[in-house]
Amino acid sequence: MKSRIGATLLVGGFLFPQIAMAQAMVPPTGMDDANKPTPMVERMQRRYPQPVRVGDLVGLPVLDSNASTLGHVRQVVHTAAGKIELIVAYNKWFGWFGWFTRPVAVPIEVVGIEGRQLASLDMPDNEYAAAPTWQNQNATPLPNDATIQIALARN
Repeated sequence: MKSRIGATLLVGGFLFPQIAMAQAMVPPTGMDDANKPTPMVERMQRRYPQPVRVGDLVGLPVLDSNASTLGHVRQVVHTAAGKIELIVAYNKWFGWFGWFTRPVAVPIEVVGIEGRQLASLDMPDNEYAAAPTWQNQNATPLPNDATIQIALARN
């Protein structure tokens, strides 16, 4: 009986190999980027940037690679250097209800949108912790109805 079941499974595997091959693993966005160093702007362009309203980004959580919340977007600004940055209320461990957080500037090129959340793709947790507290120096807040480009992400 066991040999008959084994033979049936073996023959079934040869007749229907596409079932086994259809289960491919696709790595998350940005997973292999450390092995292929490219400029942040170029990596963002490879992630199919899409238009999004600034007002839709405000309040979204920013997640790390372990799906832990690093903070929430409080503002989107245009710097004097011509870059767009997200101002994230950061505190990995004690940021409940927005208390005990500090604003950190995050370049738009290092994040990707994933539904109603942002994934931190090219800025690890330790860089958030080491980032200086954002001071509103020569940065212009973008209005909520402005449209900017943001990369797509997948997990």
